[in-house]
Amino acid sequence: MKTLYFDARFIRLDHHDGISRFSVELIRALNSKIEVVAIICEPRQLDFLPTGIKHVMLNSPESAKEFWIAGKLNKLGAENVYSPMQVMGSFRRKYKLVLTLHDLIYYRHRKPPQDLNLLLRVLWRLYHLSYLPQRILLNRADAIVTVSKTTKELIGRHRLTRRPVSVVYNAPTPGNAVKSRKYPASKDLIYIGSFMPYKNVETLIRGVGQAEGFTLHLLSKIDSRRQSELSELATENNASVKFHNGVSDLEYRDLLSNAFALVTASKDEGFGIPLVEGMIQATPVVVSDLTIFREVAGDSGTFFNPEMPKQLADSLSELSREEIWLQKSQSALAQAKKFNWDDSAQELIRVFNRLETSD
Repeated sequence: MKTLYFDARFIRLDHHDGISRFSVELIRALNSKIEVVAIICEPRQLDFLPTGIKHVMLNSPESAKEFWIAGKLNKLGAENVYSPMQVMGSFRRKYKLVLTLHDLIYYRHRKPPQDLNLLLRVLWRLYHLSYLPQRILLNRADAIVTVSKTTKELIGRHRLTRRPVSVVYNAPTPGNAVKSRKYPASKDLIYIGSFMPYKNVETLIRGVGQAEGFTLHLLSKIDSRRQSELSELATENNASVKFHNGVSDLEYRDLLSNAFALVTASKDEGFGIPLVEGMIQATPVVVSDLTIFREVAGDSGTFFNPEMPKQLADSLSELSREEIWLQKSQSALAQAKKFNWDDSAQELIRVFNRLETSD
């Protein structure tokens, strides 16, 4: 494969979500290996991509014109097309198409992203009531990509596609790795993520209230009602909690690089990119005992039952022993280096090369 048309229309202009960030970093890595033509729907999306990258301007993926996008790509001579989502139009396509299913979390937690318009939120919820629509979308492609072995196994278990499924891992932002860390002077704990019920931030607050000397830093933006609820819970549990209500990428990295640990008590996750972001800073991760977190953190992780705040407190107490913290810090760094965008880009290229070979 010499040229890949990459669906970059999911790059956000305000702040990256998981798919936006995945798109940007994967395009950057691919662009050093093959010719990439970015499919965009907004000129400002180019600001996030390599200077001078080839591109075509097509419709928004939310437009009714999406049904006809394959015809436009046919006329452009596209032979290989990749999308970081599974909803790309494919009617009468003449090219190899690889689609992505990142995870199945919204089948278990059906609340749609609130930045979608009302019609799309309704369709989103209806879509996730059954696996049938997912099967229809995935089987239109020649191959499927997902971001973890855990999700690949779930795709197989639920028989979501007849197409081959490959893992193209998520990874930390290049250049953020450190060589090592000393035992920290602070006992700051970092949480970044939403405050939706399944994220289970309440267990973090209760656990910190039972662990002496720790401060929980909640980095993400939060509405006033939810902050009031969690502040009250912190007071009830004598927990030291600081609300940052949003941080820049630089502030996030600085906080991570000086933190005692990154923590999450989530009851469900699709991948857990904050774990990799923490580990690449040689910061230990203390996280829910989930299959996906076991895959991402490996032996470097410290795991606890997300229903038991006391287990979190005990885990933090054990990690406070300097020799254990230093061992977890070094193993976290080694584990994080297993996830990198160059390897992910190379795997995506192999996916398309296998399709060419199978013809």
